[in-house]
Amino acid sequence: MKSTGPARRRHLPTSPFKPPPAAPPAKVFAAEELVTHDKYGLGRILEVQGGHCVLVDFGTQKVKILAPFTKLFKL
Repeated sequence: MKSTGPARRRHLPTSPFKPPPAAPPAKVFAAEELVTHDKYGLGRILEVQGGHCVLVDFGTQKVKILAPFTKLFKL
């Protein structure tokens, strides 16, 4: 049997410890938005593929970036 990773522990109401922080909201992009990427620089979103992948034109190259878009920011 293959493990998918560590299980997330549930927080008990009687626990003296604080509950884990909520997950940050997912980034949502739309076509023709200007963005910046830590590695590739300035670009324009060409296509959004189901919210899990975006195609970005950085001028010299077109790059497909997968979610969670940690290095991609809207301008």
